[in-house]
This record gives sequence, structure tokens and C-alpha cells, in this order.
Amino acid sequence: MGTRKEVQDLDNISSGHRGAENSTGEIRTDPVPGEGRRRVVIENLAPMVDCGRFPIKRIVGETVTVEVDVFSDGHDEVTALLLYRKEEEYQWHKYPMRQLGNDRWQGNFTVEELGSYRYSAEGYLDHFATWKKDLEKKFRAGQDLAADLLIGIELIRETADRTGGPDALRLRKLSDTLAEAADENHALALSKNEELAELMAIHYDPDLASLFPLEPEVVVERDRALFSAWYELFPRSCCEERQTHGTFADCEKLLPEIARMGFDVIYFPPIHPIGRTRRKGKNNAVVAEEEDPGSPWAIGAEEGGHRAVHPDLGTLEDFRHFVAQVREYGMEVALDLAFQCSPDHPYVKEHPEWFRWRPDGTVQFAENPPKKYEDIVPFDFESEQWRSLWRELKEVVDFWIEQGVSIFRVDNPHTKPFAFWEYLIRKIRKEFPETIFLSEAFTRPKVMYRLSKLGFSQSYTYFSWRNTRRELEQYMRELCASPVREFFRPNFWPNTPDILSEFLQFGGQPAFIIRLILAATLSSSYGIYGPPFELCVNQALPGKEEYLDSEKYQIRCWDWNQAEHLRDFLAFLNRVRRDNPALQTTWNLQFCDSDNDNILCYLKSDLRSKNWLLIAVNLDPFNVQQGNIRVPVEQLGIPEGYPFLVDDLLSGGKNIWHAPWNPIVLDPQALPARICRLYPRLRREQNFDYFM
Repeated sequence: MGTRKEVQDLDNISSGHRGAENSTGEIRTDPVPGEGRRRVVIENLAPMVDCGRFPIKRIVGETVTVEVDVFSDGHDEVTALLLYRKEEEYQWHKYPMRQLGNDRWQGNFTVEELGSYRYSAEGYLDHFATWKKDLEKKFRAGQDLAADLLIGIELIRETADRTGGPDALRLRKLSDTLAEAADENHALALSKNEELAELMAIHYDPDLASLFPLEPEVVVERDRALFSAWYELFPRSCCEERQTHGTFADCEKLLPEIARMGFDVIYFPPIHPIGRTRRKGKNNAVVAEEEDPGSPWAIGAEEGGHRAVHPDLGTLEDFRHFVAQVREYGMEVALDLAFQCSPDHPYVKEHPEWFRWRPDGTVQFAENPPKKYEDIVPFDFESEQWRSLWRELKEVVDFWIEQGVSIFRVDNPHTKPFAFWEYLIRKIRKEFPETIFLSEAFTRPKVMYRLSKLGFSQSYTYFSWRNTRRELEQYMRELCASPVREFFRPNFWPNTPDILSEFLQFGGQPAFIIRLILAATLSSSYGIYGPPFELCVNQALPGKEEYLDSEKYQIRCWDWNQAEHLRDFLAFLNRVRRDNPALQTTWNLQFCDSDNDNILCYLKSDLRSKNWLLIAVNLDPFNVQQGNIRVPVEQLGIPEGYPFLVDDLLSGGKNIWHAPWNPIVLDPQALPARICRLYPRLRREQNFDYFM
């Protein structure tokens, strides 16, 4: 049994109860005081996800830009303040916001640590700024300022009285100086004193300030949650001889080459013992042969369950050694988190209350009619013992974190309760804030978005089925639009063990290169199902988007010495990604005009590093496509007719363009794309001098 506090946490999250919290963690039922003296209105704070119900996401070092409407009755000057703090801090950091017009204000802050931040906004009538503004107007109009100067002096002294300390002494001195001004010209100059303005702004009257009623959350993760390249690998297929079972030690031999290709994450499907009851055979055959290893997702046998490794792969110590070796190469291991069991899993006997039983006394296996998964038994999340089930599954994650794993690819999270994921991810992140969760939920958009709101760092997407220019532009605009971009981070996969698209089946090697370039440049995170992708394997089951002789059901001893492969191109492309900050975020995408619908053209830019990339991709793997593409020169600050350097990172060629519209020819058999770095700051001297 859990503690009373833990049970209460489970009940609160499972009921979806999360109100606005104050700095002590108490739920505020009336966060806005009903004080009539507070005349400033604060509304329409952005960004917020579902009115603050869910957090926005950032990585360490990113900026949160906050906008809000702040206004009041009358003509007094209004000041708006941006408030932010770390979750565990009590006091707010406060900074003035700038006006955008139409009572809209903007401010920003940088998140510098893992964990959670809170942010809000405050506004007040700035009587001192109003006094200064009116004083100057009256001075210019030639009016008598004697009474107005007394009002200002009184404002300063009232501020000093409630301030105390050295600032109060300084304010009184400044008020005395103003009172002793020789004439109105001198007094007007003294009213504009910068120190006086700063002190009056710092020590505004808090009793007259209005506070936005909510404190939205920012979840801050490490940079790999935003920028990463994944390589999926079945460890049992890392064999040197056919008909043998690969081991963790065999996988270690592949690490130098995977690291050379520039990948950050090596993702393993489940590595646990595999059930024998109703084991699936080759190509998902209902009856398995004796030598068939079964599906890794049918987890659990007499050798153990979710905390055990398949004995043919090695020992737990061997796995820890593999994790350590991966880190030596600057990479990380991602482990599949599949919360389901085979009928042979120890849980089925030890905790029958966690499963659904049919009237005939047999346990209910997984189904998605008409599909049947007789080798898999789902957990019953509606069990009366759901609390103990939740705690056990959380302890499974704890166990693998102890083995050195900090990234989890979660299998089919959309088939488990939303409340469970909110509980699990929040609990794990509180203890291990560096943990990253990738959602594998190929389902309806709102379900995918809900999972991301609940805490998943990244998500698989519909990228695999977006092939035309219109489809890609429309989908990317959806992903990059606010508020989706505040919580949903895409991870683009051209292929997976479950997905071999028709585009890859029939487009040959050019199709693989096209989809790779799109995945690696449209999204800052992408992944490939490794060996089949780099070897351009495209044999599918007839009429399906599934691999023939899939590794899901058999061991494939890949020919790593095959002459034709994409390893060198993968290494080059990943190097381009690392060398160009513009490719390290998804949110800086701008589509560019093209007069050929088979050519997708887009700009990726990073202003801090002055890194601008123009990317053009031929979406037709069979035919040469040519046309004209438009560079947004006005956005890059290039005067009309002014030349700029174009450095093609893929072909190595350089060119100088003089106009927005430029011709391009893309041959899929040679190179179906261009990744051009633009150098817009080109100056004219005796010779051209490029700022590179």
C-alpha cells in the first residue's frame, strides 16, 4: 500500500483535478481579490495551453515570450510586469514589459534549469509616469506648475514612506532636491532623473496592482528533447552468423559505425523475455515454428517480466555495460516501454486482479477487431486495484532508470488512460527531470495532442503519409502554429518496423533519400528504423505497408558489408544538422514559393548565429524536376538586385544569386535536393568580400 499522500496524489490526478495553485501549492478558489481600488485589467495571457490546464514546453536555454492585454479606465499611464519563478521559489522575478500597441504587452525570460517554471503578469496604474507626462504637457502649454510639482513631491515621499532602507533615503533626497528646484525648467529636468524613475518603478504601490489570476507552467527539458537523431535497432539481429541470436556484446561492435553516422539515440525494441503461449511465427503467422523467437512486444515468460532481459541477449550486467559504452560514444540508449504482457508473464499469476478475465476463465488477450493479438494480454486499467498497478508500472520505469536509461519510447500510449500518463510522467520528472518520453501513438490528432499535453517530450507523427507539397505544407503549418507548437514536439520517422510506405516500396533509393532529407530538415528530431533504411530494404507484404520477413517476428542477420547503402550520406546529413543551428529547432520554418508543385522549398533560419538555410526537395523519386524558387530577400535584409552568396552544402558548389526568383534543377538519380546556406550580408569592395 502507498502512503496516504501518494494515494491522494493518485486520486487527484485520476480525477483530472488541477486548479490554479498559489506559491504554497494550495488550490486558490478566488485568486483575484475583489479590491475595488485595483483598476487595471489583465487578460488574454499567451502562451497558455487549455487556459493553463497544461504546461508549455521549453528546453534549457530557450526563451519564453509572453504577451498579455493590460489596460485600465481613464487616461492614466499603465505599466505591465512579467512575473516568473522556478516552481520551488517563493518570490517572483519581475521585469517591465514593452507595449506592442492596442493595449498588448510583451516580455520574455530565459529558462536556465531543468524542471518547472511558473509565469504570470502584473499591472498597475503608474501615477508617477502619468504625473511626468502631464507635467511636460503643461510646461509646453505655458501653464503654472506649482501645484503639480507639489503633487509629484508628495508621490515621491509617499513611496519613500512605504519603502524603507537605503532606497527610502535616496527617494527623500530626490524629493527634497525637486522641492528646492530654482525654477520650472530645473524642476522639469529633475523630474526626468533616471535614478528617480527606476526607484519609483521598483517601489510601486502593491495594493493598487492587479495580478493575472493564473500561474501557467513551463516544463523545461534538456536539449535532446528538441534536437535528436534516433537509430532503431533490434539487438537480436546484431548477429554475425545467420540463425544465431544477437547479444548486447554483438551490438557493441556496431557502436563505432552508428556514432560515425552521427546519431544521438540508439533505440531498442523490448529486450525482455518473450512469452511462448500463442507465440507468433514469421510474417505474423498464427502458429509459430519451434525456432521462431516470437515478437519482443509479447513481454514476459518464466525467465521474468518487465524488469528482466532476454537471456539470449545477455545479462543485466551486460546491458549496463552496453549503456555505458553507448555513452562513451556520446550517444544514449532509448528503451521501449510497452505496458502489456504475454500470457506467460509472472504478473498474470501473481496479480490476476490487474487483468480482465472472460466468462470461460481465460484471460482476455489484446484485440483491435478484426485484428487479434493472441500473444499479448493487456492490463485492465479499470481494475479496482488500479492504484497498485500504477505504482508497479512506475517502479518499472524507476528500475530501468537505475540501469542508466533516461529515454523511453512508449508503445501505444493511446491505449492506456490519460490520467495514468500524467501521473507517471510527473512523478518520474520530479525525481529524474532529465528523462525523455517519446509517444508512439498513431491515432487521431486530438488524442496525440492530449498525450503531448500530459507530458510526452516528443511524438511520432503522420509524416510517413504526407508526400505531396500541399500535404507537407499543410501539415507543417499545423504543427508549427500556436498553440500546438507550445506542447507538441514532432519526431519524424520515414520508416518503422510497422511502416514501410508505398513511397519507399516503389521509389527506389531516391525515395529513401528524399524522405530522409525531409525528415531531417523539417523536424529537429527524426529517426530511422536503421538497417532496413540504410540498406534501402523495400520488400513488403503484398498489398500492405509492412515489411516482408519483418524483424518483429524473426531474426534478420543483416549484411553490414553490402555494397550499396546510405551510411555515408546519413553521416554527412547528420553533420550538416549539427553544424547548422537553423536545423536544430522545428519552429523556425518558412515555406517559400515555387512554380513547380513537385518541388518543396523552405527556409530555416537562426538569427543568433546568422544561419540561414534554403532547402529545396524534389518530391518525385522518378523524374527530373525543374522550376523557379523564390528566396524571401526582404526578410533577409537583402536590397533588391543586390547579390548574395549561395553555398550548396550537399553538392559542395557555390553560386551568386542577384534576384529573389532563381532556377533550380533536381535529378532524383543524382541528388534530389539542395541544402543551401545563404550569406545575405555581401558587401562590395574591390572584390566581393563574403561575410562567412
